[in-house]
Amino acid sequence: MASKTRTALVIGGGIAGPVCAMALRQAGIEATVHEAHHRTADGVGGGLGIAPNGLDALDVVGVGHLVRPIGIPTTGIVLQDWAGKRLGEFGNPPGVPPTQFVWRTDLYRALYDEATRRGVRIEHGKRLVGVREAPEAVTAQFADGTTAGADILIGADGIRSTVRTLIDPAAPGPRYAGLISFGARVCHPGVPATRGKMNMSFGKQAFIGYQVFDDSSAVWFVNLPHREPMTTAEAQRTSAEQWLALLQRKFTQDRTPAGRLIAATDPADLVIAGPMENMPKVPAWSRGRMVLVGDSAHAPSSSSGQGASLSVESAVQLARCLRDLPHDQAFAAYEQLRRPRVERIIDETTRKNGNKAAGPVGRVVNNVLMRVVTRLVRPEKAAWMFDHRIDWDAPVSPADHRDPARAA
Repeated sequence: MASKTRTALVIGGGIAGPVCAMALRQAGIEATVHEAHHRTADGVGGGLGIAPNGLDALDVVGVGHLVRPIGIPTTGIVLQDWAGKRLGEFGNPPGVPPTQFVWRTDLYRALYDEATRRGVRIEHGKRLVGVREAPEAVTAQFADGTTAGADILIGADGIRSTVRTLIDPAAPGPRYAGLISFGARVCHPGVPATRGKMNMSFGKQAFIGYQVFDDSSAVWFVNLPHREPMTTAEAQRTSAEQWLALLQRKFTQDRTPAGRLIAATDPADLVIAGPMENMPKVPAWSRGRMVLVGDSAHAPSSSSGQGASLSVESAVQLARCLRDLPHDQAFAAYEQLRRPRVERIIDETTRKNGNKAAGPVGRVVNNVLMRVVTRLVRPEKAAWMFDHRIDWDAPVSPADHRDPARAA
């Protein structure tokens, strides 16, 4: 049964939104992106990883070649304790290319520019406040009093999705993971290069990940245990100078480069990311002519290293389903193709965050367990996560959504 979808409203202009719009255009569906913020997100955010599966999904829509040049390969993750003792190392499975570290602002600009070059219209200052559904169309209502209509509406509006609550007013929101996140780019930290490895240290009072590049620049991120939830806005009311001083104190007992990296950080470069959160299972990904994609449906915390990659995968898969099926069947097929995979990754990430938020005794236990686990775990067991490809040319049929194995 052929698709009848010809137009789409994409709510959210971050990472998933422009990719979704480009994938839809490739599927023959005209898409317009509506972004709540009045300005572009240039200069916003820190660094993130694009896993090989994410790059494969970007290749499907012909933009992978734009992302690879702005990435820096991360060939492995080295786990350390507070004293800098090596607990173990994880690398990608044999034959799987490395994850690419990218600055979010560079990734955003590359995708934004390519989407507009392809004719995707991106409208700013369009904060969604409501929808009107009719049998043959859906109309978005924005805070500025304007409206826009299309065959379907796609929520790519992040972890605090408005579209998610419009689909299901009882839908869960993000859950606090007990950690506040910070990150920074450092120009000259005076720390030796880590030779393509991301070092992750379970410190006495906080967790730090860092990679020092061959050009002597570096990136670090800290997950600071904090019992009471704190919003990003609340965290940003404390100055960068005060946070850096606090973070430096948290690592004074650790024998890792953490203190030097933080001391070398310009306060202007500190990213106060706010609470680390996980999304619980979202019961409904779609209703009527509305559907969710990316973090609005599935948002693993940054510990997974898969957030952006999963969003890109879902955007491409949704477009593929809409190309071949009426929207209701397409939404069902898309969800069943994606849900098992993303929820498995989210479950694994939740366990990682528990380790980072552990108390002093728990950290000692975790370090012992880490040594054991890294000796027992084989890299090839993670192949299912990284070696995941979407066959764009394969037709989607209604039978696909009854075959969960297709999503594994």
